[in-house]
Amino acid sequence: MGIEYDDFLDESYTPASDDLVCEFRLEPGEGMDLEAAAARVASESSNGTWAALDVDADVSRLSAMAYDLQEDGTVRVAYPDPLFEPRSLPQILSCIAGNILGMKAVDSIRLVDCEWPEPLATSFPGPQFGSDVLTEKLDAGGRPGLATVPKPKVGLPTEEHARVGYEAWTGGVDLLKDDENLTDQNFNPFERRVTQSFEMRDRAESETGERKDYLVNITAETDEMVRRAEYVDDHGGGFVMVDIITAGWSALQTVRRRTEDLDLAIHAHRAMHAAFDRLDHHGVSMRCLAQFSRLAGVDHLHTGTVGLGKLANEDTVGINDWLKSDLYGMTDVLPVASGGLHPGIVDTLLDHTGPEVMVQAGGGIHGHPDGTKAGAQALRAAVDAWTDGESLDARAEDVPALRTALDKWGTESPR
Repeated sequence: MGIEYDDFLDESYTPASDDLVCEFRLEPGEGMDLEAAAARVASESSNGTWAALDVDADVSRLSAMAYDLQEDGTVRVAYPDPLFEPRSLPQILSCIAGNILGMKAVDSIRLVDCEWPEPLATSFPGPQFGSDVLTEKLDAGGRPGLATVPKPKVGLPTEEHARVGYEAWTGGVDLLKDDENLTDQNFNPFERRVTQSFEMRDRAESETGERKDYLVNITAETDEMVRRAEYVDDHGGGFVMVDIITAGWSALQTVRRRTEDLDLAIHAHRAMHAAFDRLDHHGVSMRCLAQFSRLAGVDHLHTGTVGLGKLANEDTVGINDWLKSDLYGMTDVLPVASGGLHPGIVDTLLDHTGPEVMVQAGGGIHGHPDGTKAGAQALRAAVDAWTDGESLDARAEDVPALRTALDKWGTESPR
């Protein structure tokens, strides 16, 4: 049979129930119309090539089909189930977000969204805990979970890191968190940091009567990540953190398999995501990165601050809704809001996100004029006030630390 680009375009196509449907937005390359560019996208991302082929085997069952072309450059492409290896994110992404991002047939192309069929989606494990970490591992039922990264985010010696954690925990924060670039450096070695931080965690739990934990960054080469996860488990931790984009999807899937045995939740940091999603006309959307993360099995994922923090705005609410949506019974993911948050903007943030979220503040705690513990008290008071339906100013009358935070930062977002 012959295979040409026209075989990958059918505007009347109706996807099969087990097709993976991807929505792209593209700008055709020079000399191309939208139909020609869309056909080349479907061809290159499945089983076509630039030259017309004559082959004996019937390979049409593996061919993607472009359809539903819109004037704004939106194109939907349906991929047949046999094209994919189940439970292999790298193979799937090599198809739907691989060579097509560099084709001359398009000036730009963005993977905007995916509709996951049941057979492919359920081949993945999904999260172990998701939003249930708020009650299964923490005492944050009915309110957002609270986390903090010691500041400066790198450079603190181990003893100071653990002390800052203790101050934050006793001030009302649930979770201490490593930053994305703190792993196993000489100034704060991994094993010593884990050991001393959990000693301070235990002390804070004893004093507050609340469960506390630590999001330990285990990001490294894959085998080393597994070893570090086991070390965290040996020292009484309930969470690990992975820089999922820089570590890679295969590594994340390996970590997910081991953490299930260890009963550890995975906190996903999205460092490097903007290399894929910052441009609105090219790359891979954060919505899709969030989908890949849920399939692979993370329990928390940074999804933005609805434009309130220091990072660029994005569809935080839409992404959060997808992470919590029904996906053939798969466990949800707890969204994490982080990056430039402080007590004065928490109420506006939560008006958008609702209570099933983790609020993470760094400078908005440690930059408090009265220190880390007061900063943690201020953040906890702000979140509790929102949960109770009380204004920040009213709560500040009873919580001096909150009053000080509001006087310092007001209700403005940092840049």
